[in-house]
Amino acid sequence: MARPGGRSARVQAAVHAAVRELTAELGRDALTVPLIARRAGVTPSTVYRRWGDLRELLSDVAVERLRPDAAPADHGTLSADLTAWAEQFLDEMSSPAGRAHLRDALLGDPDGGNAGRCSAHAARQIDVILSRATGRGESPPDTETVMDRVVAPLTYRILFRPDGVDAAYARRLAAGVTLLDE
Repeated sequence: MARPGGRSARVQAAVHAAVRELTAELGRDALTVPLIARRAGVTPSTVYRRWGDLRELLSDVAVERLRPDAAPADHGTLSADLTAWAEQFLDEMSSPAGRAHLRDALLGDPDGGNAGRCSAHAARQIDVILSRATGRGESPPDTETVMDRVVAPLTYRILFRPDGVDAAYARRLAAGVTLLDE
């Protein structure tokens, strides 16, 4: 087991930073494991040992990039919180960078672990929203209902049917979930 803050964490941080920097400088298509390793100050064998191949490395970096930086904003009601979150999720994930991160996260994911990590990121955000609603005396649906009725359709549309997916669509999905208990 890797020690938190140990060499493993430093290698991961250096390699992730190298991927982000080189992507910004050269573009994703120019990335190679030797180029990334050189920038990170590690050997290519270190990268191959830890990630297996470039696709798995890009997947790991993408999952980290998809992790939210902050808790969802509190707008005072379940409806307002979930609507704002759904609109923000759509905005971030449907951007060219968001789509690329979603695709990378899934492409280099042979065992489904990265998809699970992405799902967990969204579920934690939803949990915060639902906990706040419960604390205000509202009766929110459960996390899986929100994942199935808001996150899943948004993600599907972002990846496979992006035409016509807009803030109004995100609002309709959020409204459909918040009306379940009314």
